[in-house]
Amino acid sequence: MTIFSRMDLVKSADDMVKAGPALAIKSITDNGEFEGYGSTFGGEPDAYGDVIAPGAYTESLKSGMPKMFWQHDPSRPIGKWTKAVEDDRGLFLQGKLNMDVQQAREAYALIKSGDIDGLSIGYRIREYSVDTDTGVWTLEKIDLREVSIVSIGANDNATITSVKAAKQLHQLTDRLKAGDRLTEREFEVWLKGLGFSNSQAERAARLHLKGQRDSAEAEKATAFMQALLRG
Repeated sequence: MTIFSRMDLVKSADDMVKAGPALAIKSITDNGEFEGYGSTFGGEPDAYGDVIAPGAYTESLKSGMPKMFWQHDPSRPIGKWTKAVEDDRGLFLQGKLNMDVQQAREAYALIKSGDIDGLSIGYRIREYSVDTDTGVWTLEKIDLREVSIVSIGANDNATITSVKAAKQLHQLTDRLKAGDRLTEREFEVWLKGLGFSNSQAERAARLHLKGQRDSAEAEKATAFMQALLRG
């Protein structure tokens, strides 16, 4: 069994967020207060082959509360989390819907009727280890960004990117550090994962490939790459 060393997977990509599996909301009051678990520790790997380690949220929670969204959509905030703590089971949350918001009132009606009852976390991986025999990732430090009310958890279509994209970014970074050349499309994907806009990534990818073809541009392209890899 081999365990890869821990590393900072994504240094600056605010959109590199994974949606975790949904866990049930326990109850909801008439004024929109409710509680439940956003994730649990250990146990069987989730749909992405990940296990969250106890203490993974400790540092992130010190910086403040995660946002509350509807279906992992940052354009649809529906309330706020009033409590987020780690206990022996996992990430326990208490929150309150903003009943002045139409989407929150709809969420309340759906929860109250039992039509939906899911909570799902959105986060960036900060530190992890990988068991190469099983392919299981143990997430040891997580930057918790938001916890959403969802109808179905671990849905790739519900977020901008999923853990598959995060793992692809990790693989592309390793290839670049090893001196491999990426295609223009691969290089764009890598840059977007680091937080570049579409236009910035496309322009940088063209400069990168030009540097590969034109010896006069090679030194400039190399310096550019080294600066990006240093973060």
